[in-house]
Amino acid sequence: MTWLADEKLMLSAVALFWLDARLRPHKQEIRLEADRMLASVALAGLLPDIFKYLFDRKRPDRRLVHGRRRGIPRSGDPWDSFPSGHALHIGAIAGPLLRLMPARPRPLIRLGLLGLACTRVMLLAHYVTDVVAGLVIGAALGKMVRRLSK
Repeated sequence: MTWLADEKLMLSAVALFWLDARLRPHKQEIRLEADRMLASVALAGLLPDIFKYLFDRKRPDRRLVHGRRRGIPRSGDPWDSFPSGHALHIGAIAGPLLRLMPARPRPLIRLGLLGLACTRVMLLAHYVTDVVAGLVIGAALGKMVRRLSK
């Protein structure tokens, strides 16, 4: 489940959506949101690397799990905890995704996105603060892209 927010998978899915919005007849609003979504997710791929370079924080699976792992997979680099790149991507895609959806399912989509971000804590890949920071940074990035694209 957590792979749905993986950088490569998310960028591929958004790129396909962007191509569809550009190559097939769609409303201008959908094309604009596809542009914003692609820009947000592409930029979101750069930000975690910058933050992780600045902040060395050991992942919880390296601090909390000693001995048998009992199904807990080993996350990436041991010192790349802050912020969660998966959560940053989720925050970046949330705005355009929610604006494209009808009003009625938006609360469920928000809940689903939050649940997806929480999988990073459940897998001990990140602390709660890493995920919250990722969501906030991603949402701020999405807002910045929206303001610049008006």
